[in-house]
Amino acid sequence: MTDDQNHSYSLRAATPDEIPAVLALWARAAKGTSITDDAAGVAALLARDPECLLVAARADDPAVLLGTVIAGWDGWRCHLYRLAVDPDHRRRGIGAALISAAEQRFAALGGRRVDAMVLDENALGHRTWHAAGYEAQPQWSRWVKPLASD
Repeated sequence: MTDDQNHSYSLRAATPDEIPAVLALWARAAKGTSITDDAAGVAALLARDPECLLVAARADDPAVLLGTVIAGWDGWRCHLYRLAVDPDHRRRGIGAALISAAEQRFAALGGRRVDAMVLDENALGHRTWHAAGYEAQPQWSRWVKPLASD
């Protein structure tokens, strides 16, 4: 794939050896942090579903990650998390390509509806998701309970 600045990149599933690069990308590009934003959390994710963490990587240097999205499928619903694009590569279609790849994954798995976790104060994220056809669902609230301490 080529972004709107003619930089080539590929979309693929992340590998366990890329966990440090994924975490580094999230540290500089993702809004907010989660209790599972560590090597053990990402390793557990990949062990359960090796295809769920999609990455955009530079075509000329596949070790350089430009973006990520987690496309989680629990057999009933499709969930998107951790859409993050390197700040130096934003507004080039990488986020939209990752969302599209995740949606294709879900369709192939038989998914019928997808939701995306987006922080309320993440205005850039709101614009990205809206542009991809997603809408906030105000009648629902997310309820959480950590099972482990930080």
